[in-house]
Amino acid sequence: MRKIILAVAVLLPLFSMAQFGIKAGVNFASVTNASDINASNESGFLVGVFLAPPSKGIMGFRTELIYSKQGYNYKTATNTGTVNLDYILLPQLMQINITKFVSIQAGFQMAFLINAKADSTPTNTGGAGNPYGAAYSSMMDYYNKFDYGVAAGIEVHPFKGLLVGARYNLSLGNLYKDPSSYETSGGQPPSFIPQVDAKNNVVQLFVGWIFGNNSSKKQKQTQPQQ
Repeated sequence: MRKIILAVAVLLPLFSMAQFGIKAGVNFASVTNASDINASNESGFLVGVFLAPPSKGIMGFRTELIYSKQGYNYKTATNTGTVNLDYILLPQLMQINITKFVSIQAGFQMAFLINAKADSTPTNTGGAGNPYGAAYSSMMDYYNKFDYGVAAGIEVHPFKGLLVGARYNLSLGNLYKDPSSYETSGGQPPSFIPQVDAKNNVVQLFVGWIFGNNSSKKQKQTQPQQ
């Protein structure tokens, strides 16, 4: 209990001086290296919160916690369908404030897969059996639960706390495990799995609101009157 109280006492001044906010938007997601299953974009959404410690000048830092719904559509000789993937994203971004209205962000991102689902329709009704393979009942076993990559984007702050932005996320880790690490019917992976080195690829468009300290306003208010 003492440790909790001490942590709150230390962090509370930081939070009171920092900028924090909320954001929500849409995802346009796909996977790279998936030409063998004719993968295409899938739309989803994102919601999250962020914290920006106090900073002066052109450089800043931001950490975020985001729920992101993404995935891809696919089409093979036997199936068409959609793969839906739910991630928790943890971007850690450097921020360059071009003006008080525009900022550029870039940095590193970690991601944790919390759910995976595939919806499929056989392209020929004469087929029988489970199109997902023997391990479909435990679909998460096909995936790497941890992902990492880079993120970069731009934000516009038109007035007060409003922000409008766009970001590109590129994963550097493989989406699926090596096929040798799991068993499937007939020794073949399910039809929705592309090449082993497939990676997430997401464009995000979002809006949000910033709360907390605004250093530019504070400086303006403290300037002596002429």
